[in-house]
Order: sequence, then C-alpha cells, then structure tokens
Amino acid sequence: MATGNESCTHVYRVYIHAAPEAVWDAIVNPDSTEQYGYRVRCAYDLRAGSAFMGFPSKQMRSLGLPNAIVDGVVVEVDPPRRFVHTWRMLITAELASEGFTRVTWDIDGGRFGVTRLTLTHELAGAPAVARLTSGGTEDEGGGGGWNWVLSGLKTFVESGKTLGTEGADPS
Repeated sequence: MATGNESCTHVYRVYIHAAPEAVWDAIVNPDSTEQYGYRVRCAYDLRAGSAFMGFPSKQMRSLGLPNAIVDGVVVEVDPPRRFVHTWRMLITAELASEGFTRVTWDIDGGRFGVTRLTLTHELAGAPAVARLTSGGTEDEGGGGGWNWVLSGLKTFVESGKTLGTEGADPS
C-alpha cells in the first residue's frame, strides 16, 4: 500500500527551435509565463532564497481558484542554463497539504539552433500533485500537467502564439 512518502521524480524533455536565452525568458518573465500552459503569471525574484508566486488567469479565478495557485522559493539561478525552485500547488487544501516539491529547469542549447529543455519535478511524498502534474487527471476534466505547459511553452517561443487558445480571450 502506498503511503505517500515514496520517492517520485518525473522528467520531461522538449526540443525548442530557439536560443537558450529565449527559452529562459519564457520561463522566468511574468509577461511570458501568462502566455502558455495554464496562463499563470509567475512572479520570480531571481535570487536564491527569494519567494515566487503563481497567479491564476481571470478565467481561472472565475472558477473559484485562490489568488495564488502555486508558490515556492528560488533555490538556484544560472541564466540561461538552469533554474531550480521549490513548488507547492495551492489550488486545493489537499494539494497544498502535500507541501513543497522541487522543480529543475535545465536548458541546453546551441546545436543546430535547437534548445533542449529538461524539466525535472521531484515529488517525494506528494502523490496527488504527482498525478495532477503528470496529466493523470486529464480524462477527468483536469489538465495535461507539465506536458501541457511545455507544449505551450514550445509553441509560444517558436511562434509567439498560444497553444489551444486561438481566438479565445487571453485574460
């Protein structure tokens, strides 16, 4: 029987036709973060030990989500190669109670104008967050997790467009 204390790490990789600096900017610039994935505006103070918050879109707020849906602390900043932070999902009390997990963004680029982005999410003791971020709730009306976020990031960086929202109200 699972106790929720097991070690769990998810690794996602995407290749983006762009310079590492453009990928970095899409990850850490609040004006960019609200253009892809779940359109969450992430506010980072890019210094180790500083807090960050993720704020829901207008549409997400209309569904009753709290004013902050993720939070964490910046652990490591090495532009444009590596960004590490803790991450806690705040959209429900159950998810928030699983505590902080760890997200690492590794950016490797330059070869043939393509950047390899690897996102590693360490989810020890957070089985509900692991299920949500893996896209495990997608068939139940939940989201596509990190796969959705990274697909949207790739689309945004390569084309300036937002995935799945053509013609939709971006707020």
